[in-house]
Amino acid sequence: MTRPFEGIRIIDITHVLAGPFAAYQLAVLGAEVIKVEHPDDPDQSRDGGTDRALNHAHMGTSFLTQGSNKRSITLDLKQEAGREVLRRLVARADVLVENYRPGAFEALGLGYEALLKINPRLIYCSISAFGQDGVRREQTAYDHVIQATSGIMASTGTEEVNPIKIGAPAVDYATGTMGAFALASALFQRERTGKGQHIDLAMLGVAMMMQASLMTGYFRNGTEPKPHGNKQPFATNSAYDAKDGMVMIGASNLRQQARFWRAVERPDMIKTDNEARVDDREREASIIADIIKSKTADEWEVYFQARHVPAARVRTMAEALADPHFKDRRVFHQFDSAPGVDGAFAVPLAAFKFTHGGPSIETPPREMGADNEAVLGELGYAAGEIAALRAAGAI
Repeated sequence: MTRPFEGIRIIDITHVLAGPFAAYQLAVLGAEVIKVEHPDDPDQSRDGGTDRALNHAHMGTSFLTQGSNKRSITLDLKQEAGREVLRRLVARADVLVENYRPGAFEALGLGYEALLKINPRLIYCSISAFGQDGVRREQTAYDHVIQATSGIMASTGTEEVNPIKIGAPAVDYATGTMGAFALASALFQRERTGKGQHIDLAMLGVAMMMQASLMTGYFRNGTEPKPHGNKQPFATNSAYDAKDGMVMIGASNLRQQARFWRAVERPDMIKTDNEARVDDREREASIIADIIKSKTADEWEVYFQARHVPAARVRTMAEALADPHFKDRRVFHQFDSAPGVDGAFAVPLAAFKFTHGGPSIETPPREMGADNEAVLGELGYAAGEIAALRAAGAI
């Protein structure tokens, strides 16, 4: 069955996490993605991850995460010969994604306006820390720097210990996801208009969108979000220590809090409006804390879920990944081995399923330049010309 982006060719000149993840999401939905790296300066993610041997082989787990279904070529874009290869690629491409410093590709003669002349239908996506314009345009950042800049860190942690960075590189992966959405939207729009365009995506903008409801609250009455750890505004929507482990209770709305109080045999605590819940929060929390200590977190999870009260034991990564629920959901893809990787490994696939033609992985992450000869051959380069490019260090 045809997947959504089959027949779409993407030139992926990105590094680290956000940019590669954007292209990866279209790759698992059928797009042909050609990853471009400098022959002597690989994608930083190739050297990052939990396995040092793989890092040394330029196949680090951070790279494996978003490298499947992509072909790999090397190009030195500072050489005219390398730029000419890219121009030939662009002439046959639908999308180019890059996430280098604003102005860097323009300086090489590879900016949007220059490549638009080669391919008027090209969708050119530039991902950067702060955007292609604005007073911060020239500044650089990574996920944790954006967390600091955006206010996310200031609202994360506890009242006593803050600011705290979110554990996962959430801004990077949210930026990649937003990038995939922007690319899909631009491709859909092109079907109607026949025109390509330039997408200017900024990590800082994504970080602000991740705080959307908090921003609206601030715009309305100037109330800044405060770090409160596991202590949510409603006592029935917070985490508590159980006899063994910790349980997060999610009785958020009025119906759920009523079910919660009935479940713990305290119907006298049911409130009829949210302001009353906020006003009585500390007393409610004290009562709940004593009750939750009577069972283990696992027992409470089963008990509450059976009564339609959202709740879960707080799990580690290892415990979460061992959940048999994922076997049915196909969130991950397992490889027995791959070139450059000795032994099995698994990578994320998608958080959603289609009835037909959905996300899938056909090929493992590729070693650097593994597809040089094949891709250049498709562009019309003869074997001797490819050898000359290699000798010059252009590939």
